[in-house]
Amino acid sequence: MSDPASVNASAMTNVLVIDDEPQIRKFLDIALRAQGYKVLLAENGEKGLELLALQGADLVILDLGLPDLDGAEVLTELRVWSSVPVIVLSVRSNEEEKVKLLDAGANDYVTKPFSVQELMARIRALLRQHQHAPAESAVFDDGELKIDFARRQVFLQQQLISLTRKEYQLLSLLALHKGQLITQPQILKDLWGPTHQEDTHYLRILVAKLRSKLNDDALQPKYIITEPGVGLRFLPSASCA
Repeated sequence: MSDPASVNASAMTNVLVIDDEPQIRKFLDIALRAQGYKVLLAENGEKGLELLALQGADLVILDLGLPDLDGAEVLTELRVWSSVPVIVLSVRSNEEEKVKLLDAGANDYVTKPFSVQELMARIRALLRQHQHAPAESAVFDDGELKIDFARRQVFLQQQLISLTRKEYQLLSLLALHKGQLITQPQILKDLWGPTHQEDTHYLRILVAKLRSKLNDDALQPKYIITEPGVGLRFLPSASCA
């Protein structure tokens, strides 16, 4: 029997389960609903990312052994645009694997077979830690420029534009921190790694190419603002009018 207090506390909480085993999905669906959670179910990584982008979730339970994408790939993808807490489920129990996944952005790790009571306790603990986190959107859209972080697609005036991987990485990094100044060393580290923090010419070339595709004039920028000698700042066009 579920605890009434638990049901009330979790009544507005959405949990996304990404697992390819039907019996595990059914088991978790029943167990989570008994505690008052709303449940979304996905049988593979692509479906899980789509549900997270379109419907959102307060917590994700992610299996590593998926048929299309490895669970670690799903984790990497969603961490590009979401800070939702993630509990990884896996039959792999070695220490190195756990450390690797935690470093990649997982919040917790549960080894199969697992106790449902332990899993529920871990869910409650993570939700308490994140209950005051602001809601986030998987899409930036100011009416002219649209960035779909989940699908990694960028539209300008409703036309899909083609960006290289590095161009998209730079744009998403800036847009996800819009209004904030991101320093050159931080950008270089995020895009090329810690050994390239002096290679500012890489960044100058990349910014020029990205501005060209966004029709963004360096002298009168709408989106990418250069703070000379310091870094870059992203502002939506409406804020720069």
